[in-house]
Amino acid sequence: MTVVAMVWLVAFGLGFSPADRDQDEAVRIMYVHVPTIWVAYMSFVVTAVASGFYLFGRSKALGWDRLAGASAEIGTIFVAATLVVGSLWGRLTWGVFWQWDARLTTTALLFVTYIGYLAVRRLGGSHQQRARRSAVVGLLAVLLIPLVHWSVRLWRSLHQEATVLDTDGDIDMDGLMLFSLFVGVVAFTLFYIWLVLHRTRVMAMEDMMDDRGLDLALASRRAEVVPTQKLEEN
Repeated sequence: MTVVAMVWLVAFGLGFSPADRDQDEAVRIMYVHVPTIWVAYMSFVVTAVASGFYLFGRSKALGWDRLAGASAEIGTIFVAATLVVGSLWGRLTWGVFWQWDARLTTTALLFVTYIGYLAVRRLGGSHQQRARRSAVVGLLAVLLIPLVHWSVRLWRSLHQEATVLDTDGDIDMDGLMLFSLFVGVVAFTLFYIWLVLHRTRVMAMEDMMDDRGLDLALASRRAEVVPTQKLEEN
């Protein structure tokens, strides 16, 4: 499904959809740019929800922590992609790769925040300690998303406002362009789901290997202690 959706995206985004009246062919970057930030937002919301289930749920299942971590990793990659693709779009429309614009700056802040979240996950301690502190950061970090989304209205910005809906809530886009954008969102969402499923499995295997390594270390330590005790008794 993901591959089929990506093929459709390429076909409609590059072939069938028309050029824009103002941006000409540069508008085609939108079919990647908008889906990447959508997936990033969704990833961080999933991280926050999974963190909440771990922190406030009764079971304290580490599966929620793995889901939160996997989703945050993927979301961080997609934010980076958003910044790169957005810079290319900015070069074509504004004439420069970067401006300290409200939307760009808050998006960069979002990226740095989740780099920090991933760093917190790398700190020492048990799986449970990692899960608790990461859950707190995950719940706080998601509060940046509304700031990023509404930054174009809160401050004067070079960045355009909503791509699909105008300020009156009306759809202000050609039908084929809108369909191409929809295909892009579906394709990248399916790609995200595939990535997060595989990453959570890998994280579960990593935790299992860590636990086995700890068990082996404890067993080795006990094996060293027993002969020493026997020598002391003799």
